Amino acid sequence: MEDKKSRILTYVTGFIGLIGFYFFIRIIMEGDTAIMEDVDVQNSVLSPFISFSIFLLIATAAIAVVFSMINLTKHPEVLKRTLLGVGAMAILLVIAYLFASDSATTDAMGNVILDGEAGSVSKWVSALINYSFILGAIGLSFFLFDFVKSIVKN
Repeated sequence: MEDKKSRILTYVTGFIGLIGFYFFIRIIMEGDTAIMEDVDVQNSVLSPFISFSIFLLIATAAIAVVFSMINLTKHPEVLKRTLLGVGAMAILLVIAYLFASDSATTDAMGNVILDGEAGSVSKWVSALINYSFILGAIGLSFFLFDFVKSIVKN
């Protein structure tokens, strides 16, 4: 049964690859200048490719979410760890939001840039930048810890 599922998945993947290859050949045959200058060529060549790519993105995301939910319901111990991880990430986001600045965004001369007024959008941007730094620092510390551990082990 697994072999049959694997074979079907291989055929579906190959078919999707062939469709992508077809779009690639169409784009190559039209050429860069024709695509950049002619709107009709853009609509006839690029629009179907973009629609196909968006469909693949949505389908992939939906399949990933559905199978993740199915797996989480089948294994409650994994669900507990997942909820703990999501909770930890939420706590880090709250910390990043608390330390975020909501001041106006200025250029090098100190002038407020266009649409850079102070407010909630500016605070969220600052919070997400801080959040990225926090997650990056945690990831880097784990990497360095693992690196030092592997050096000491040898």
